[in-house]
Amino acid sequence: MVTYSGGTLDHQSPYRSVKMSLHVTPTLLQLAMQSLLRDEALAISALQDLPMELLPPLFKDAFTHKRLNILRKMVQVWPFPCLPLGGLMKMKTPYLDILQTVLDGIDALLDQNTHPRNYKLQVLDLRALHKDFWTVWAGDTTTSCAPGVKCRRKIQKRGPKIEAKQNSLKVFIDLYLKPRALDTCLSYVFLWAKERKALLQLGCKKLKINTVAIQNIVKILEMLDLDYVEEVEVCCTWKLSTLAIFAPYLGRMKNLLSIILSHIHVPASITPEEEKQLVSQFTSQFSNLQYLQDLSLDSIDFLKGQMDQLFRCLEVPLEILSITDSKMSESDLQSLSQCPGIRQLKHLNLSGVILTDISPEPLRVLLERVAATLKTLDLENCMIMDSQLDVLLPALSQCAQLIMFNYLRNPISVAILERLLHHTSRLNYLSLEMYSTPWEIYGAQGASYHKRLEQLREELSKAMQHLEHNRTVWFSVAPCLP
Repeated sequence: MVTYSGGTLDHQSPYRSVKMSLHVTPTLLQLAMQSLLRDEALAISALQDLPMELLPPLFKDAFTHKRLNILRKMVQVWPFPCLPLGGLMKMKTPYLDILQTVLDGIDALLDQNTHPRNYKLQVLDLRALHKDFWTVWAGDTTTSCAPGVKCRRKIQKRGPKIEAKQNSLKVFIDLYLKPRALDTCLSYVFLWAKERKALLQLGCKKLKINTVAIQNIVKILEMLDLDYVEEVEVCCTWKLSTLAIFAPYLGRMKNLLSIILSHIHVPASITPEEEKQLVSQFTSQFSNLQYLQDLSLDSIDFLKGQMDQLFRCLEVPLEILSITDSKMSESDLQSLSQCPGIRQLKHLNLSGVILTDISPEPLRVLLERVAATLKTLDLENCMIMDSQLDVLLPALSQCAQLIMFNYLRNPISVAILERLLHHTSRLNYLSLEMYSTPWEIYGAQGASYHKRLEQLREELSKAMQHLEHNRTVWFSVAPCLP
């Protein structure tokens, strides 16, 4: 790639005149679409006889130019199981008139006992997905995902097929509930769906919540078919009592794959008995989640000393477990190491869980249990001492599938670092290791320790020359003091 910067083209530049004179010749398909759109009556009368290959590009052009009468009729002869309308809607652009038109067309079908011969519509998808459907049918091969976009680890779905109501239409949305009201399009969808509850299923696969108004949340949840929910993220501070109200709805999400929960607040006015009851209302729901694969809990101190209630209910094999910036007791770690749901764990994150005063034995047992499958291990800022790490080393060296190990912000000496690197050097797939610089480097004898660290680096470089993949060993500049 060649990048130009620091200059502008002159208005009289010959390059500008050449560029401005270029025109893209429309394809025969585009010319046919333009001709049909110019004669609305002809387009509507011809819809049932058009080849199915022409309908997506015609729908896209009618959408772009807001030819509402054509759109209404096209919905009624749509020859595909899914109409991915959301893939055409851009953020912050009003599409209420188009949405109303499409739903009017669906209404006309819902009111009929018989459908057109080529009608196959089963799903109206209003999520911002399936852009490839429109570009492929329209012959646009230039559209692709933007480079450099990082995606969260994908979870392979293993849930059962959900039985639809007889002759019901499925309508899919993604929801991001904020303190302010729903946008006009979503509000209209909910009103429309409420009046036709017996004829359709309103499903949401991704539910993100950033509001504490639990009454409004409950109203929305009552409208949804919760069997379709796959991902839930709560990204605001809830009271424990709010979580307890939400919990029964969580338990009804039978096909849930991922939960992200953070910052649950326990008011000082709650008695220990009330707190225990509220915790039980939350943890008991996990026995219903038979397809959960990703559990991420951040700042959930309310579970300290009670995590056994949660881990006992996790029987399905998790792939991702993240408990971060939270307080855990030794009994919590013990129950985690015995949890039936960790037998196939691939990603474990305990960053910010302070383990200084906790026996390393439960963590050692945990690492041994997940050694056959674990791929990433994040122990950043756990304040693990050298003596504790020494106990963990044999178990760590058994994690043969490990590709990433984060041990930043833990106090470590040169001697134990040397032992640690000796164990990790046996892990054939490990490609990234992150450590704090040994604290001794900055002490009175820093020069001699610094020399030993440089020797370690040289030895590592020589050892890595024989590896079949790149390996990065990264040291932070700032030490972590014991």
